[in-house]
Amino acid sequence: MSKLRLSFSSWDYDRVRALRDGTVQPEGIDLNCMVHTVEETFFRMARNREFDVAEMSLSSYTVSLSKPDRPFIAIPVFPSRMFRHGFTYVSDKSGIREPKDLVGKRIGTPEYQLTAPVWIRGILQDEYGLDPSSPEYFTGGLFEPGRIEKIALNLPEKFKVHTIPTDKTLSSMIETGELDAIQAPHPPSTFYSAPDKVKRLFENYVEIERGYYRKTKIFPIMHTVAIRREIYEKNPWVAQSLMKAFAEAQHQVYENLRHQEAYQIMLPWLMAHVEEARRDMGDDYWAYGLEPNRHVLDTFLRYHHEQGLSPKRLKPEDLFAPETFESFKV
Repeated sequence: MSKLRLSFSSWDYDRVRALRDGTVQPEGIDLNCMVHTVEETFFRMARNREFDVAEMSLSSYTVSLSKPDRPFIAIPVFPSRMFRHGFTYVSDKSGIREPKDLVGKRIGTPEYQLTAPVWIRGILQDEYGLDPSSPEYFTGGLFEPGRIEKIALNLPEKFKVHTIPTDKTLSSMIETGELDAIQAPHPPSTFYSAPDKVKRLFENYVEIERGYYRKTKIFPIMHTVAIRREIYEKNPWVAQSLMKAFAEAQHQVYENLRHQEAYQIMLPWLMAHVEEARRDMGDDYWAYGLEPNRHVLDTFLRYHHEQGLSPKRLKPEDLFAPETFESFKV
């Protein structure tokens, strides 16, 4: 019997490489793997549903669950996780020295619904008391003019979101002082080209992020893996098959990182970094699955609702195919 042929798009992660090179093959599936930048994958999946399976912004996916057709269903696999204290940038003209100074300021963000800004706004609210509705938000291209929201939003009136002129970029506007700050998944280009004019809000962000993890045990989830719903409904077994394959591909990376006789990754102190992560966060520091991530997902879903992106507060179980919640035991 022939296998179900599915297309899959993601970025070039070590944790999915075994799926691409065929070392790991999902049961019953012939997976046609493609490598695209996250922006391209997200745009093509959210707008045109071009792939059968794809890496997807956790926020964009959560927004899609409030649409009438609910086009996707996810599995609790998280190819991208990242602490985000280091991704708020401020203009030297803004007078911003600490989080409370962001009240009433003009903050640029590529798209209001992006996962990284959702986490940034939520963390600033929980840890520093900044109401996410207090600044004004300006959306548009970080490096290229003309970017728009991938998904149409219907936000409560208290959130003030504007589109920047189509001939401008967020990076240029923070340098000139037209924007007071930027919250984005990438540093603005002017953070490097004009370092005297654009700086991080938290210069010692690594130290702050470590303290945040010790306090909350939250390692923010950025992306999940989504399946087109019509494929899942016709073949519900694909969720568990893909879940097992992604977990095995990730396990191979954990094992590779334990072999320190020759580094596979160009980091001079890789062994020390791995040992530190395991000491502070446990052996499974990049956990997949619902239960190990319940508190992280619940926090994200609270932020998503509080920031006007979800009409009701969802539960972690609402996000994923139920077949992935548990496995058999012998």
